[in-house]
Amino acid sequence: MRALEGLQPEKVFYYFEEISKIPRGSYNEKAISDYLVGYAKEHSFTYFQDELFNVVMQVPASKGRESEEPIIMQGHMDMVCEVRPGVDKDMTKEGLDLHVEGDYVYAKDTTLGGDDGIAVAYMLAIADDESVSHPPLEFIITVSEEVGMEGANAIDLSMLKGHKMLNLDSEDEGIFLSSCAGGVSAHVSIPIDRQDITQVLECEDDKDYNLYKITVSGLKGGHSGTEIDKGRANANKVLGRVISELLAEVKIALIEMSGGKKDNAIPIQAETVIGTDKDISSMLDEINIVLKNEYTSSDSDINVSLEVIDKKSDILALSSESLERVITYLMCVPNGIQNMSMSVPGLVETSLNLGILELRENQLFTQHAVRSSVTTRKEYVSKRLETLANVLGGEAVFKGSYPAWEYRENSEVRDKVISLYEKMYGEKPVVEGIHAGLECGLLSSKIPDLDCVAMGPNILDIHTYNERLSISSTKRVYEFIVEFLK
Repeated sequence: MRALEGLQPEKVFYYFEEISKIPRGSYNEKAISDYLVGYAKEHSFTYFQDELFNVVMQVPASKGRESEEPIIMQGHMDMVCEVRPGVDKDMTKEGLDLHVEGDYVYAKDTTLGGDDGIAVAYMLAIADDESVSHPPLEFIITVSEEVGMEGANAIDLSMLKGHKMLNLDSEDEGIFLSSCAGGVSAHVSIPIDRQDITQVLECEDDKDYNLYKITVSGLKGGHSGTEIDKGRANANKVLGRVISELLAEVKIALIEMSGGKKDNAIPIQAETVIGTDKDISSMLDEINIVLKNEYTSSDSDINVSLEVIDKKSDILALSSESLERVITYLMCVPNGIQNMSMSVPGLVETSLNLGILELRENQLFTQHAVRSSVTTRKEYVSKRLETLANVLGGEAVFKGSYPAWEYRENSEVRDKVISLYEKMYGEKPVVEGIHAGLECGLLSSKIPDLDCVAMGPNILDIHTYNERLSISSTKRVYEFIVEFLK
């Protein structure tokens, strides 16, 4: 029996379960892309698959509607892959373990990929349902959205004829998005050098110190665009603070440090290995009290744990000068909200997220997702990162820049969805901008005079292993899309 057997709409959840069987993290999209091509061939749809594995499908209109203007529907096939700490699961090779609890679908111990698997499921279900009346449809299903929208940036859309689009990459039913932030991924490298740990700690031999593993955990995390305003702790920044607090009291040798997997996911865990000749357990107890007080509302389960680990031979730790550079960077690098919108109350305008932290053999590497709906503010934050890196002898490289999706004063698509929503539900929907990045900005630069809105069903805690997709909301949004196409 299928895990989602009996859920409605039947075809939507059938296809959602099918694609959930296929590993589809960013940069691992060939299998899901080939599945979509196989679907297009089975239904005799015209399709295009490029070398990055983006897929475009053209679905013929329902009988009698062949002469109408096509409607574009768009989403991405990749997902953020996060596993609950302590769980052994290889998401590059294994599909999702789907379950239903009440009104929600979730994946056991991992992200669900509702962002944006539900968009793909909607499209496949509509094209496979002869009872749905629709004009010609053009599906754009991109790769690598979660790592800088690389698929949308490179895709060729010259074959498309439509100029009106539904983007299905939103997570709040009844909220239609009409603009979004632009962004860029900042890759920062700070050079380091290492010495024998006994030199760093100024001790005779390895009997004079202990090795400790310190772990920051228990955080909620979330999407660095949609959850950045929740005040949630960033594990990488917290870890930098913990090390700084220890350094103020005792001499330590920093050996290893890492945290986070995606620059657009607020990191939920970070860890370090240090050496010291002091007992630091009471200091960590005090730090825990401070952190739990500061994050009592946003991350009540925050915890800094300490574990004594076995010593190895020939341990190399950061030199004192390198340690100072690393801690200076982690303490001073900006993170979180930088500006609120001056024109849209409550909207985050500019932010950044320290999503990846890696202490490598000869460098500290960090990766940040920078977002802003004002291009010059995005450039300013990028310059701040670059300046800090340069002062510390490093460099900042910027990749995957994408434009903001600017608000369109006159939008036939927006007017139609507002009118239909009022007709179906007897109330006005919310129309707003979003701080998260959407592919609409990039696609607007490729499709002349593109008129679009973004929408989707309720998905909670995206980009975390607590992600859940509302079944009833999925049904309502599908019914809304079907009526819109009619």
